[in-house]
Amino acid sequence: MGFVYPALLVATLGCMLLLDWRFRLFFWRDAVTAAIVSTVGLAFFLVWDIAGIAGGIFFRGDSAIATGIVLAPELPIEEPVFLLFLVVCTMVVYTGAVRILTRLSRRSSEVPR
Repeated sequence: MGFVYPALLVATLGCMLLLDWRFRLFFWRDAVTAAIVSTVGLAFFLVWDIAGIAGGIFFRGDSAIATGIVLAPELPIEEPVFLLFLVVCTMVVYTGAVRILTRLSRRSSEVPR
């Protein structure tokens, strides 16, 4: 039961990547830039978490669905996977929203007055 949460994280990350592949939004639009953005975003949020842990703000809770494996005190192994999902999800939603808004803007400017 201890690997349910990380398995769900990997599955949802896979679903986001399938959406990305289908609509060519992030990784399948520009893989190098997407890899850089994902790496920088993951590093930023890991530093943020480490600062929060050091400041006594963030704590690891006990859960039956988590592995219980920690990378550092109060930093479970699932956290980097979640943060990567967060970055990829945000970028897929952002690039999808930009695409939709751009198309809507083009359509509204093509309407005769």
